[in-house]
Amino acid sequence: MKPVFIIAEAGVNHNGNFNTAIKMIDAAKAFNADAIKFQSYIAEELVLPNTEKADYQKLGSNSGSQREMLKKYQLDFSEQTKLSDYAKKVGIEFISSPFDLKSLNFLRLINVNIIKIPSGEITNIQLLTKIAELKKPIILSTGMASITEISNAMDWLKLEGSFDPKVTILHCSTDYPTPLSDVNLNGMDYLKNYFQTDVGYSDHTIGIDVALAAVAKGATVIEKHFTLDKTSEGPDHRASLDIDEFTLMVKKIRLIEKILGNYQKKPSGTELLNKKVVRKSLVSNTFIKKGTIYTASNLTTKRPFLGVCASEWKNYLGKTAKRDYQKDELIDKE
Repeated sequence: MKPVFIIAEAGVNHNGNFNTAIKMIDAAKAFNADAIKFQSYIAEELVLPNTEKADYQKLGSNSGSQREMLKKYQLDFSEQTKLSDYAKKVGIEFISSPFDLKSLNFLRLINVNIIKIPSGEITNIQLLTKIAELKKPIILSTGMASITEISNAMDWLKLEGSFDPKVTILHCSTDYPTPLSDVNLNGMDYLKNYFQTDVGYSDHTIGIDVALAAVAKGATVIEKHFTLDKTSEGPDHRASLDIDEFTLMVKKIRLIEKILGNYQKKPSGTELLNKKVVRKSLVSNTFIKKGTIYTASNLTTKRPFLGVCASEWKNYLGKTAKRDYQKDELIDKE
């Protein structure tokens, strides 16, 4: 079983500040995430002027349109290049979700290893076509999507590109924070069985419980927002983990991986050490004289397991004792 790939989602929680973004890379590396993920977009290419913000965006930011908000939090390509270089320097995977063709081309130029498709772009065939042509590993988020829309996206990716390497599908709910009643982790199993591919979970709930449950259910990727300051202005800070919470989540995920083990059922090394003292052997229940026939009355089972296994009890009934046995004496193997 390969380790869960843990993505620390910076998103726009840097609030457009390059130095904050650098600090977030350092934090993600420190709490042992496998990757840090940003968002690559040009506000004017992404959204029309005066487009209203989503309700969760209104809660986290001041008045203004969605474009104005995104413009405020946008990092230019030069800054993102430096972030990518810095992530490589400190030893953490740099990922960024493209929201427009120019941003995707930028990610191609800096040669990112993984393309993460955000939920809002799952029906954007123009963008998906170009992503598929890159033939890079793909992580596909499915918030707000129906099974038909996910199937269409997978078909487009397959038609234009390749499933080698295959797409990892992330189950998620696009609400910040996501109510527990909307999580539906069983949907992860449905996606895995339906598409016969790896699945993961992009978690927008409060806390770490749902992410841990997703790992226990077989998620191969966990994506979770984090922030350096939950009180900051911005659309995602409220549904993000702080550094201490993310650190704990990573530790718990690695613990769950150890607990899950493998897909075999066999005694562990420590169990084998206990086997002799908790399993039972055939023993004499009374004094048994040589030549006596073993019966349910004179033959029983007791600890420890140092002789004939208790599973042989029925097989010994009706056999003849080869020697004298005192009460509570181990029966010889015949």
